[in-house]
Amino acid sequence: MDFPPELVSFLRKAGRVAALTGAGVSKESGLRTFRDAQTGLWAQHKPSDLATPEAFLRDPKLVWDWYAMRRGVVADAQPNPGHFALAGMARRIPEFTLITQNVDGLHVKAGSPQVIELHGNLQRVKCFECGQRAETWDADGGSVPRCESCGGLLRPDVVWFGESLPRAELEAAVEAARGCQVFFSIGTSGVVQPAASLAHAAHNRGALVIEVNLEPTPLTPKCDYAFHGESGRILPELVRDVWGGDEG
Repeated sequence: MDFPPELVSFLRKAGRVAALTGAGVSKESGLRTFRDAQTGLWAQHKPSDLATPEAFLRDPKLVWDWYAMRRGVVADAQPNPGHFALAGMARRIPEFTLITQNVDGLHVKAGSPQVIELHGNLQRVKCFECGQRAETWDADGGSVPRCESCGGLLRPDVVWFGESLPRAELEAAVEAARGCQVFFSIGTSGVVQPAASLAHAAHNRGALVIEVNLEPTPLTPKCDYAFHGESGRILPELVRDVWGGDEG
């Protein structure tokens, strides 16, 4: 792909860059999106049956088993060239902030040093009652594991429908968006709030906004550059054009 020379030049000089990634990045690693994963046994359930606090209180074993299945799938998944390209950017840019809506941990697996996980992480669990994270738990038991501190039921450490994003992570993401010179929106629809507002915050502060997505989104008209295709192809090419090397 031929990237505009002025973009390549700008990126080479940029010292503060932020990137937001969504499900499209992980889909290239073979991971289905949340709703796509509801096949077979799970096809009969609505998202509200599996991803809300009310659903967990109603049937904690159903919800625990659903997430245990997804956790196993994610554990076997591998980062794709897009993940590695972003890790490469982090090594080359003085202040690079990677923000993700994904809960699969593939950015960390690819070597990105600091990742803001807005929606949590499937590989972590915490207590439904006291919120304390559990380092270990009985994954083979017939019932939902309990917190060693308070005895409450353990749940996946992800953000469910109806829950607020973790405050510290959201504040860090907003700060990065407002302070960056370049903002990437990658593999995300640009409609899920509050994550979707980050690109607009960056745009309003004068940042260059770059979209990498399979198809146009509501954000596209506000972007300075929009590249439509697989991030696993576009991002490594961009890194090579801007900084050289062979990322991804």
